[in-house]
Amino acid sequence: MTSTERITWDSASARRAERQFPAGPAAGGVADVVAAMRGAHAQVLSAAELSIGLRAAGGVTRADVRSALWDARSLVKTYGPRGTVHLLPTRELPLWSAALTAVPVGPSPFPPDVRLTDEQAGQVVTAIGDALDGRCLTLDELTEEVVARTGPWAGDRVMPAFQDMWPRWRQVMHRAGWAGTLCFGPNRGRKATYTRPVGAEPVEAEGEGALFDFVRRYLHAYGPVTPAHFARWLAAPAGWAADLFGRMAAAGAVEEVDFEGTPAWVAAGDTEFPEGPARGVRLLPYFDAYVIAGQPRERLFPGEAYRRALAGGQAGNHPVLLVDGVVAGVWHQRRRGRRTTVTVEPLVRLTARQRRELGEQAERVGEVLEATAELVLGKVEVGPHA
Repeated sequence: MTSTERITWDSASARRAERQFPAGPAAGGVADVVAAMRGAHAQVLSAAELSIGLRAAGGVTRADVRSALWDARSLVKTYGPRGTVHLLPTRELPLWSAALTAVPVGPSPFPPDVRLTDEQAGQVVTAIGDALDGRCLTLDELTEEVVARTGPWAGDRVMPAFQDMWPRWRQVMHRAGWAGTLCFGPNRGRKATYTRPVGAEPVEAEGEGALFDFVRRYLHAYGPVTPAHFARWLAAPAGWAADLFGRMAAAGAVEEVDFEGTPAWVAAGDTEFPEGPARGVRLLPYFDAYVIAGQPRERLFPGEAYRRALAGGQAGNHPVLLVDGVVAGVWHQRRRGRRTTVTVEPLVRLTARQRRELGEQAERVGEVLEATAELVLGKVEVGPHA
């Protein structure tokens, strides 16, 4: 395929499904699945466990994901794209840090008397790394350490958050995750702990080279994309993303293609696409990578799905039913003991084959969650992120 040929939505979605494994079980281990997804959103850990388990081969369950996270340490729970909590492959953490710390920091949303200066933000990130070196600390313990290493200003409870006031230093907690000086540790009772990541491999390239490598891996999973799509996924300034793609094009690292009439980019030489479309029925949980990064949204969420499965245009708030590569319904699971009820609300008429596949998917949801699943077709009554 040459760069002047048109890439259709069907062929693009089919390739994305193949490379991120909604189309079938993945080869390799749990960390390999997460690498292919470019991170698993883990604000709700059970959603990340489902995202990974539904893609993995060999009957992977949530226990296997937790073992990779807390025992083998092949995964790390930290702050990833958009400043949200993700599971990332430990071996790729330096590459993520190189990319995330290269994104320009936007204006602070806080009033001037609440903000941290650039100097103070740097002091806090350094203090966090020093405090967590070889230790697991709760949030209260980490606050004490940060204040002791910086000054009382860091502990001022001035940040409105969840009907409470947080200490000032927490404005840049996610930046410590981006810098590779903070990640989540095992819970201590009901309290989360934080520690410093270990076992990450150094990146082969530094500076611009590492950033180019990061973008190429993203394009491998989600291409073709526009710079605006990349900026939205990373919560980066659109102008910065456009300049970055321009530099990559000048260096021969990416090439332009026609994606349904819109100029878009793929990694250089990566222009082979299946005929498409993606076939099959899949259930994807909250904030699954496939729907968060899949663009353009109006193609991934056609017709009624755009209204029903998006919350104000934001993807991920509803678990979705995927039929032949596009969103065709929403679903919800409610667990009681060792059983879970999987309620699916299709927005299209399903064939007999698709119903059988849906039953298999519901059964697999139960296996990942270590429960017995019962499939119910009907209206999903709960709201977004319920």
